[in-house]
Amino acid sequence: MAEYSTLAAVDLGTNSFHCQIARVVGDQIYPLDALREPVRFGAGLSKDKRLDETSQDRALACLERFGERLRGLDHHTVRAIGTNTLRVAKNAAAFLKKAESALGYPIEVVAGREEARLIYLGVSHSLPVSRKKRLVVDIGGGSTEIIIGAGHTPQKLESLFMGCVSYSLKFFPGGKVSKSAMKQAELAARTELQPVAANFSRGNWHHAVGSSGTARALAEIMQLNGFEDGRITPAGIDRLRSHLIKAGDMSRVELAGLRPDRVPVLPGGLAIMNAVLSELDIDAMETASGAMRQGILYDMLGRFHHQDMRDVTVSQFMKRYHVDGRQARRVGTLALELNNKLTANGDAQDEDAPRFITWAAQMNEIGISVAYSGYHRHSAYIISNADMPGFSRKEQTRLSQLVLTHRRSLRKIWDQLDPGTDWKMVLALRLAVLFYRGRTDTALPPLQARAQGRKFRLSLDSEWLKRYPLTVTALHDEIQEWQALGFELNIKGLPELDAADEISE
Repeated sequence: MAEYSTLAAVDLGTNSFHCQIARVVGDQIYPLDALREPVRFGAGLSKDKRLDETSQDRALACLERFGERLRGLDHHTVRAIGTNTLRVAKNAAAFLKKAESALGYPIEVVAGREEARLIYLGVSHSLPVSRKKRLVVDIGGGSTEIIIGAGHTPQKLESLFMGCVSYSLKFFPGGKVSKSAMKQAELAARTELQPVAANFSRGNWHHAVGSSGTARALAEIMQLNGFEDGRITPAGIDRLRSHLIKAGDMSRVELAGLRPDRVPVLPGGLAIMNAVLSELDIDAMETASGAMRQGILYDMLGRFHHQDMRDVTVSQFMKRYHVDGRQARRVGTLALELNNKLTANGDAQDEDAPRFITWAAQMNEIGISVAYSGYHRHSAYIISNADMPGFSRKEQTRLSQLVLTHRRSLRKIWDQLDPGTDWKMVLALRLAVLFYRGRTDTALPPLQARAQGRKFRLSLDSEWLKRYPLTVTALHDEIQEWQALGFELNIKGLPELDAADEISE
């Protein structure tokens, strides 16, 4: 993969949108520019989980401004990620089309634990290198990520469905703060935390770190108002808590360091932080400057330096599900060769296709651990629903569908497939699996393949085919499968063999 001197990350958070641009020097990233807008995206999420037009308009206007700053950067160097609000919104797909047009770059939506991994990556690079385990807590607008890791490697990851925007709207509507409302918010947060508290409480880590807006805002407010010394502690939180309850309404709160855009979401964030300190037995928490956007940048840098987390994830899945590595290499090598031939005359090459074909060849058999019958469906289900560090939801869906189509009937799954399915990739993978069904290093004849629209042409030596009658039968079946979908698969060598069989009869 090419080297790039400038990278950019866009974080579509529930409370704020961020754009971070950085210069790459070796293995390090140095900030060049940063943009932040308090969009309060999650505030537009209705009870039936749909984004209202007002919040969408705010978001799109912000992305247009970000897009102007990013204009001219290579699409490989910009990575935009959506988090909790886009994970839960029922109309997220429709919004994303408009959002990508406004920004000018693709937008990925990641799962909660992938968000947690990127947060930890960003935080760890902003702190001194240490082998001691650290706890990282990131209270976002719609979710809270909790991670334990050492160095730059996360070891435990959780994402909880609670955030400063959602909790402020639910428990402190209109900015009204009361003792009972604060207690209800804290109890709700403690309930969310209790199932994971044993794995993340004191004794599992050496020191605690808070990241992103809520933690930094709380620490700064408590320091500037004399409640604490710059750390987040139970005593400092209790003093700030009492101050908000005494005011009774956020419009009457006067605190040094409290920015206007932080006012509506402060009580929800404070309630969650108080619950975190209590349930995880934290007596003091430092704050870090790193966050998910820095993690995105370092993750991209790793991909360019051939340290792609997605490759690590696929390798771990192969080990977990006892995949036959030699078979995966056979299938992957042939599938890549066939895809290259099928796309040789195409107008535009899909640069991601080789990676997805390789990953599909490595993971298409993980479902055998569930049951051999219909294992391609089991494999696809696992890929679609598992936590896969490094992969966005869109990437998991694409990989899942490629694996789903690698064998058996295409007709039965036609309605499940994305309209943009790359059928050349599907054909390449299916043929590779078909030719190596015997799971041995079969000496294949020279293969010629080309594609034109919905017509595929494959050329095989008829003398070779005579020695493999099972493969001949499978190829005839494959022709019928594609014909049923309106494609034409013509295999040169089969007609000659069929004619010879008829004469011999």
